[in-house]
Amino acid sequence: MAGENKTYHIKKRTSDNKWEVKYAGGEKAIKLFDTKKEALEYTQKMALNQERAIVVHASKGKNKGKFRKA
Repeated sequence: MAGENKTYHIKKRTSDNKWEVKYAGGEKAIKLFDTKKEALEYTQKMALNQERAIVVHASKGKNKGKFRKA
């Protein structure tokens, strides 16, 4: 798996207000959720099993569009 980006991104979609989980650089969502909490719980399990990092994008407030590592 050399050269693969080992990061999941959690981001709220503006089109339907769903939270999506994607690989870094991926075009399609791996899975959609109604809440950020559900998306984070799901992604944390996957990231732990696959030794990947998680980045969560802020959806509102002064940090909208910014991200933090989970």
